[in-house]
Amino acid sequence: MFSRLLTPKWVLGHLVVAALFVATFFLGYWQLTKAEAGGGAVNWSYALQWPLYGFMGLWFYVRMCREEVNRDPDAEEPGADLVLYQRPRIDTTGDPELAAYNAYLAELNEKALGQRGDRGR
Repeated sequence: MFSRLLTPKWVLGHLVVAALFVATFFLGYWQLTKAEAGGGAVNWSYALQWPLYGFMGLWFYVRMCREEVNRDPDAEEPGADLVLYQRPRIDTTGDPELAAYNAYLAELNEKALGQRGDRGR
């Protein structure tokens, strides 16, 4: 199950996220030193924001890893999302005008399915 997260693509992702997470703390420290040197309110706010950005990115990455672990591997196979088409029934009872309209719609549907089938060949 966790072996999906050990493929080369995921290992590279782990390393990049770890490096970026550490980098946000260095950037926060840099902003803190600028703020202490009299940089102003903007530097103080960035000194707090950079670590928050790091935690936010880590949180999203952990969610992405959890979704990958819980993902059904067969879901990506062709035909997994196959929706079977059901032909509409024509209502011939009741209103004859409605029955004629439904027959017209069914005829249009047959033509559209025929054109789509010809393009696929």
